Amino acid sequence: MALTGRAALIAALASVPVGIWDPSWTGILAVNAPLAAACACDFALAAPVRRLGLTRSGDTSARLGDTADVTLTVTNPSGRPLRARLRDAWPPSSWQPGTETAASRHSLTVPAGERRRVTTRLRPTRRGDRQADRVTIRSYGPLGLLTRQGTHRVPWTVRVLPPFTSRKHLPSKLSRLRELDGRTSVLTRGEGTEFDSLREYVPGDDTRSIDWRATARHSTVAVRTWRPERDRHILLVLDTGRTSAGRVGDAPRLDASMDAALLLAALASRAGDRVDLLAYDRRVRALLQGRTAGDLLPSLVNAMASLEPELVETDARGLTATALRSAPRRSLIVLFTTLDAAPIEEGLLPVLPQLTQRHTVLVASVADPHISAMAEARGHTDAVYEAAAAAQAQSERRHIADQLRRHGVTVVDATPDELPPALADAYLELKAAGRL
Repeated sequence: MALTGRAALIAALASVPVGIWDPSWTGILAVNAPLAAACACDFALAAPVRRLGLTRSGDTSARLGDTADVTLTVTNPSGRPLRARLRDAWPPSSWQPGTETAASRHSLTVPAGERRRVTTRLRPTRRGDRQADRVTIRSYGPLGLLTRQGTHRVPWTVRVLPPFTSRKHLPSKLSRLRELDGRTSVLTRGEGTEFDSLREYVPGDDTRSIDWRATARHSTVAVRTWRPERDRHILLVLDTGRTSAGRVGDAPRLDASMDAALLLAALASRAGDRVDLLAYDRRVRALLQGRTAGDLLPSLVNAMASLEPELVETDARGLTATALRSAPRRSLIVLFTTLDAAPIEEGLLPVLPQLTQRHTVLVASVADPHISAMAEARGHTDAVYEAAAAAQAQSERRHIADQLRRHGVTVVDATPDELPPALADAYLELKAAGRL
């Protein structure tokens, strides 16, 4: 088979051996002089790596599950063209498994004195900050016999934000909120404790809402309409202790709590309420206060992005004290925590009266859907034992929830998919009852 191009050149050079003898050497060193000369020439013609200029641009944030494009600009200041393979290294969680090699490696040619751009597309699999590692460049000569290789540090950070998958429930909850405000054409009036306006009585209205003084001044019966109070304060408290690290499905409990918190914050801000965030285990991990309605959601997702569960027992007394300092006036405190017996009975219950005597308290907990599936399992011995264990676990959670309710706490216990809308409904019910 005939050889062509670079392969033929290498074969031709390799066929011309030259022996060199030096009495001071211990033997004869066989050197292929033409091949050595070609390699030296090829190495000399390869563009230097250390002199290259590298800068970054592109996305600095992305939602979990979306892509982020980071562009690397390579400037070749030397007088030789750059023919190179480049590896743009990032942490393993920056890509879907098995896609790193194709996404992080690039071929490029940069003429002398010019610049070129290559784009690395990230698809992160975890929340948090992803920081660029080293950029490794291998520069080839025109024959490709020898290469120059070097690394550059080009810092860049992409913040991976919570995905907010529960956003799909927001339109239906806003529709219910408008009904409470009395702004839609429905048979029931807007409920609440803040007077809104007067209108003509229609069959089906509560007779207790008739304004007799206004009726006496008009020829028709007038009724008062009400709307939920606005400008209430809501404090979202994320328990970031060890129990939040337990995985439910493919994600930690903390991630499901964040999703529910984001839906509630979006709904409450549309209702005219003020929303703050506190993340705590043994110390404050995040504190967000005083954000306007337009800035609330971006600030929340940015603050939540870097939160990770801490493998420590949550200090319930410290959490309570910090929550009271963060909410000095009457507020709705929404605590995202577990319904496990030990953390509640030994940690939260002893200090709960400090919260309930001043505030309305709502506890939101993420239930494991696998437990429900186990409780329904039948057919063989192992399934029966699993069902019995699941039934016992469910009974303990109900017992803990009942204990909290006896202290005046509203409890929402639901699976990750069901928790956000269930929590939003609980908020709307509290608002309709005038308990905020």
